[in-house]
Amino acid sequence: MQDLKFDFNNLFASNVGAAHGVSESEINRFSGAVQEAHRHLRSLLDNPENRVNLGLEWAVLPFQEKKHILEVQKLGEEIAYKYESVLCLGIGGSYLGLKAAQEALCAPYFNEFPDARDGRTRIYFEGNNLDPTPMQVLLKNLNPKKTFVVVISKSGETTETKAVFEVVEGWLRKGAGKNYGRQILAITDPVSGSLRKRVNEEQKKDRLSFRSLSLSKGVGGRFSEFNMGLLHLAIVGVNIEEVLAGAREMSGRCHSADIYKNPAYLYALLHFIAYRKKNKPIAVLMPFTELLKSTADWYCQLLAESLGKKYERRIKVSASGGEEWLNHTVRPINVGRTPVASRGTTDLHSIQQNNAEGENNKVITMIRVERFSQDMRLASSGGVLSGKSFSELLNLAQEATEWALVRAERPNCTIVMPEVSPWTWGSLIYFFEMATAFEGELLNINAFDQPGVEGYKNYMYYKLRKPGISRAVVDDIKNHPLIKDRKFVL
Repeated sequence: MQDLKFDFNNLFASNVGAAHGVSESEINRFSGAVQEAHRHLRSLLDNPENRVNLGLEWAVLPFQEKKHILEVQKLGEEIAYKYESVLCLGIGGSYLGLKAAQEALCAPYFNEFPDARDGRTRIYFEGNNLDPTPMQVLLKNLNPKKTFVVVISKSGETTETKAVFEVVEGWLRKGAGKNYGRQILAITDPVSGSLRKRVNEEQKKDRLSFRSLSLSKGVGGRFSEFNMGLLHLAIVGVNIEEVLAGAREMSGRCHSADIYKNPAYLYALLHFIAYRKKNKPIAVLMPFTELLKSTADWYCQLLAESLGKKYERRIKVSASGGEEWLNHTVRPINVGRTPVASRGTTDLHSIQQNNAEGENNKVITMIRVERFSQDMRLASSGGVLSGKSFSELLNLAQEATEWALVRAERPNCTIVMPEVSPWTWGSLIYFFEMATAFEGELLNINAFDQPGVEGYKNYMYYKLRKPGISRAVVDDIKNHPLIKDRKFVL
């Protein structure tokens, strides 16, 4: 297998100017910070207690036991050919990772054509929004007797997924009969939470009802594709072991302390310097393939939730070496690059105008694919496109985008994938996860929590009169109501 490559030429001052590009001397000035970040990150990853307690268990997911992988693969095969449709209910990492995998590793128009999916079940993603329209259309047109439901929620209390699951369960109960629970599988916390409680209750009555798989402790949703996403991979016919093998290969490359031998570290450092020293707070990810457009959406969640933080991290270390991370609330820092998902060549006719001539506050990361499993070639007509394949034109467009950005002194870089395959995609996902974790170390923040997400949830729970809301949350909402002046509403 050929490795991913990280081409960072166009991030250097020699290509885009000193005001916007990084110099080798600037990289060298951060050598101490890089070594300390590497030392700390490796110490965390080598300590099982810290991995679980702090949310870094994702780093060892590529090394899962083959027995477990085979069991999941077998279960996925069973579901794939027994049912006409599968509803995957989840939000955030429990949705974006699955959608990214399916678009990258399955044929386009997977649901539309039986040949495209090799006769397997259709896949539908819901539970990721409270808009009632799509769900109503699905339930009106799907056959409840021939539909399997996978619900993914660690706690079982996520509003969007919980609401949709309640509706879907009622639809199954009415349309599939008393054993409808045998068409449900929950991926949830192994011990606690309302969904796990429901699984336990239903299995006491019928061991074939509400089957379940466990979410690993210490793995946040956005880092969990190699955990909660495995069943989905098996259902759509992807070889799980190949995906994990690609991730393992990248894990090996990411062990090096040498910044020039560790692509994830180098990616993180160059973007960190561009952000902190060159005023580049916006991160545009532009894959030059339709296959990776949802991978770009997944990356947006990964970067935004991991690095968009209000407070610096304060570390408390116990005598045993266990760490506790606290927010240093004395002085808010409000850091984090803003991700933007894009794609070539579609967005060369839209967002590229801003990339090239708008405010020079971005770093554009392109993903180039060297070989496509299927291609088309134009007829030899004598014109400028004569005899050219689509992949040639696509990669020429990517090269031309590089040139246009460099000419305008816009920093950019390219991740080169030899092809989009389970192995390379697994490698790409792990690359981005490790790069994000390392950038969190450079920023000295907690890259594995998401307290900012809780604000809207708490407000909804308060308005819905959910029991158990803390007094501090209630007082905060009461003391800071929304103010709506009618003169400011047209």
